[in-house]
This record gives sequence, C-alpha cells and structure tokens, in this order.
Amino acid sequence: MSRKWPDKLDQKIVDNIINTAFEEDIGKGDLTSAAVIPPKTYFTGIMSARDEMVCAGLPIAGRVFELYSKKITWTPRASDGDKVAAGSTLANIEGPAIDLLTAERTAINILQHLSGIATLTRRYADQISDLNTILLDTRKTIPVYRHLAKYATRMGGATNHRMSLDDGVLIKDNHIAISGGIKEAIQQAKAHGLENVEVECDTLEQVKEAIDAGADMILFDNMSPEIMKECVAIVNGRAPTEASGDINLETIREKAKTGVTHVSVGRLTHSAPAVNIGLDWIARSDN
Repeated sequence: MSRKWPDKLDQKIVDNIINTAFEEDIGKGDLTSAAVIPPKTYFTGIMSARDEMVCAGLPIAGRVFELYSKKITWTPRASDGDKVAAGSTLANIEGPAIDLLTAERTAINILQHLSGIATLTRRYADQISDLNTILLDTRKTIPVYRHLAKYATRMGGATNHRMSLDDGVLIKDNHIAISGGIKEAIQQAKAHGLENVEVECDTLEQVKEAIDAGADMILFDNMSPEIMKECVAIVNGRAPTEASGDINLETIREKAKTGVTHVSVGRLTHSAPAVNIGLDWIARSDN
C-alpha cells in the first residue's frame, strides 16, 4: 500500500494535533508500561479492523508512531478510502514495546474517529450514487479537528463545503435579519467584492427574491421534498442549489431526487460513531 502522504492533508496541522494529543494523553510518561515491561522488550503486532469500515487516517496513525519514536516501523496494509471487512489487517507495526504502547491510544483514537466519519459518509454517498447530486459536509465538526474530519469525509465520498468562514460566503437567516433583507444582504456582499454568494432560504418567496437579486447559489433549508421541487423549478438552472436540514439515511435519496445539485449533511461529522480498531501483539523479544 502507498506510504505517500495524502494530498490536501496539511502535515503541519496534523503534527500540531498529534503533539497536543501526546500532551493530553501521555503527560509525564506511561507509568504502567514503564513499570511492567522490561526496557529492551521488542513488540511485533498488527492493527486490525474489528468492524466493517471505510479507512481514513492510516497515514496519520503512522505519523503518530513516527513522531513518538523513530525506532517504530509502521507498514500499512490498506489505503485510506478502502472499504475493509471486520478482521482485516490495517497495518503491521514493530518496535520497542514501551514506545508502542505509549503512543498506541493516540494513534487508535484518531484512526477510529476518522474511519467512523468515512464509514458513515460512504453510507450516505451510496444512497445517492446513481443520482447527479453532490454530497457535501458542513462546519459542524469537533473544534480543532476540522481539517482531519473533512479529510475523512472526502475518503468516504463527500465533497468539502466551507473549510472555514473565510472559505466561502453563505448568507443565513441572522445575516438577512440584521442586514435588512435578502436583496440587501446580497448587494452588500457583492459590494465588498465577494463572489459565489450562497443564500439560505426557508420559503418559496425567499427563493424567488434570492434568485432575482443575483444569488450565485441557493440553499433550501428544512424544506419538504414537495416544496423543494417547486424551488428547483423557480431557480430553473440559473444557479446551483443545496438541500440542507433534516437529512438522514432515510430522507437523503428522496430529497436528492427533487433535482437539487447538492445535499449537505451535518451528521457526517457531528454524529459519526467511531469504529472499533485494535492493536494486538504477535510476538515479543527481549534484546
């Protein structure tokens, strides 16, 4: 399997997260391992999937061990984006036992969390795989983990929406209320030189106002499929459209079939359960 660092995954951001996690989890050192394991004990083991899952974060897990100890060897046996069966080997790992067991939890926590996101995302993507609808993620992520979480949604089959507030314009209900209306908000955004202005709409009337005022994308917020079909007809291909709100595995297909170009799902990142991954020893030796 490829050991190449993934594209669009900033290693500096990843390293900062890992080092913060080390401070949180290790503290001054692993008291248990240092007490019960002889210092020169060598560990050979495998990291394996205990659930069916879509992998995300294998290079990051490898980076955890690399940052903690240059004496650890990590060899991936799967690639991010792969769907693997329960019991599959994800990586082989060997090195000083104390080092491995000290860094183990940080590596597994990250890998379980990201693979959980990728696994749930794939389930959503599969629901609309035969439709011309793009699955989007949202900014509903655990603080500090967004870069990793959005990487995981990509591995599951989604497209990233806004990475941050400076990565796109989305006029929402509070913006509209404060600025005086949809038309006024759009005009003010464009007067500031902003492009690709998206507007969140709750009603048919708001959709008409937004498209007439020059919105570049329309978000249909918490609308029924029946109303969304009417909104798609109003827009009539003049701008991309996005369905958002109350979208789950039971509703996503029906909403995607209304003709919207995008469907965004907050659950991909705020509600994805972690998968179960284990690190098991195969052999030990004492130097």
